[in-house]
Amino acid sequence: MLALVKTQKGSGYLELKEVPMPEISADEVLIEVKAAGICGTDIHVKNDEFPYWPPVILGHEFSGKIVGTGAAITSYKAGDKVVAEPHTLACGQCYLCRTGNIQICNSKRSIGWGIDGAFTKFIKMPEKLLHRIPDSVSYEVAAVVEPVANVVHDVLERGRIEAEDFVVVMGAGPIGLLSAMIAKTQGAKATMIIGTPADENLRLKVAKEVGIDYVINIGSENPIERVLDLTNGIGADLIVEASGAEEAINMTVPLVRKKGRITVIGMTGKNRIQFPWDGAVFKACDIIFNLSTSYTSWEKAIGLISQNKVNIEALITHREPLTNWKVAFKAAENKTAIKALLIP
Repeated sequence: MLALVKTQKGSGYLELKEVPMPEISADEVLIEVKAAGICGTDIHVKNDEFPYWPPVILGHEFSGKIVGTGAAITSYKAGDKVVAEPHTLACGQCYLCRTGNIQICNSKRSIGWGIDGAFTKFIKMPEKLLHRIPDSVSYEVAAVVEPVANVVHDVLERGRIEAEDFVVVMGAGPIGLLSAMIAKTQGAKATMIIGTPADENLRLKVAKEVGIDYVINIGSENPIERVLDLTNGIGADLIVEASGAEEAINMTVPLVRKKGRITVIGMTGKNRIQFPWDGAVFKACDIIFNLSTSYTSWEKAIGLISQNKVNIEALITHREPLTNWKVAFKAAENKTAIKALLIP
């Protein structure tokens, strides 16, 4: 079968290769991949800015249909429509796993960078990481469950959205747009998204279409002045940092109110950056760092999607066959896409 493989360490080294069909063990299922999303992590792996173990098939955001089951499978059958958490190879024994935090187990190697992922026709997954998708949700929409689960975990479960919060999102990519939309579902008084001139023609336009209250282009408007004006000089209750850009990260501190919260999703791809540490101290704000997803965030994400509380279709701008992966990756990298899907 054809697969998109990161063949060796270094920037680039992505190529389509013929690979063997996965062989499943007793506790695994074989899934026919129906759609797979390109994530910022895939871009980081391509550019040698994220840990990975080559040769490896990329892709961890996917949906599919079960076509084979191992001898020990009891809860799923062929034909079931599923998505899967990417927390493969978590040890199950360390203090993180034993406290329900398998997503940050030191032994974890997720599909798409640690072991073979979903940019191919078939993938194997353990039963314990599966989630069913309702028939009312298309495979293409279901392929976006994983980033929605990230936002649920980072913004709702850890960022602690409260009723009447003023929420500011840094970054107008798919994670930023999802963060603002999901904040609205949880009773936020108002949401603001901050993007760049490169976002103006697509991402900021979509932000307005999906109902985000304030859409700011930093090339034409000062977001700090606008937030202070809208909050009577107090600042935002919650800042969602979804850009990974140093300039945006540094802006979170003057934007947040005293005793407010900053929840971090974006990765910089750098070992260190400058940050207004003393400014954050004087704000006495909470800064919450996040990585990956929880079990509960997947179930909540599927519920939000199946109830049409988030507009996933508005974010899917590209659907390309696997053989056109270069087109999809280029669109994701140069911001002419929001969410690009590969269809094996």
